[in-house]
Amino acid sequence: MSNNESFIDEVTEEVRRDRLFRVYKRYGWIGGVLILVVVVGSGVIEWRKSQAESLARGFGDGVIDALDMSSPEERRAALAGLSVSADQARLRDLILASDPTEDKAGALAALDAVIADGKMPPVWRDLAVLRRVAVAGADQPLAERRSALEAIAAAGRPYRALAAEQLAYLLIEEGKADEAIAALNTLAQDQDSSGALRARAAQVVTALGGTPVAAGNAAPAGG
Repeated sequence: MSNNESFIDEVTEEVRRDRLFRVYKRYGWIGGVLILVVVVGSGVIEWRKSQAESLARGFGDGVIDALDMSSPEERRAALAGLSVSADQARLRDLILASDPTEDKAGALAALDAVIADGKMPPVWRDLAVLRRVAVAGADQPLAERRSALEAIAAAGRPYRALAAEQLAYLLIEEGKADEAIAALNTLAQDQDSSGALRARAAQVVTALGGTPVAAGNAAPAGG
C-alpha cells in the first residue's frame, strides 16, 4: 500500500512538472516580452525627457539671443522666427507683446504672468525670472533682484550659469569689484558656461582691472 501511494505521488508530481513545463513553453515568452516592454518603455521615457529638456533649453537660448538684439524691430523679428511648440508659443507671444523699450511696465507684467503660471515648465519660468531681473534693472531693489537670481542659480537649474553672471553684475553695482572678478573668473571655468558667456566674463574682468583666467586654470582673487 505504501509503495502504491509512493508511486502515485511520484506520478502526480511528474504530471505536475510536465504541465508546468508545457505551460512555460507556451506562455513563458510573455514574461520576456513584459521585461522587454518595461526596459524599452523606460528608455523611451528617458529619451523623451532628454529631448524635451533639449528642446526647451534650445528655445530658451533662442529667446535670450533674440532679446540681445539692439532694436525692437530686430528683437521681434528674431522672436517671430523661432521654431516653437504650441506651449512655447505662449511664452514667446507674451514676450513679443511687450518690449521694454516701448512698454517696460507691460513687459514686466507679461513676465510676471509667466512666472506665476504653474502650468509653465520650470525651465521657462526660470527664463522669465532671468529676463525680468534684466528688464527691471535698478527700478527693482537690488536685494530683490539678488533673491530672484539666487533661486534660479542653484545647481541643476537650466539657467544657473546665466543667473550667476547676473549675480556677479550685482556685485559690480554694489562697488565690490574684487568679488565680482572672482565670481566671473569662477564662472569662466564652469562647464555650464557657454563660450559667449566666458567671453563676456573675460571682457568684464579686464574692464574691472582684473586678469581673466582660461578654463581649467585657478582663478585669482581679484584685481
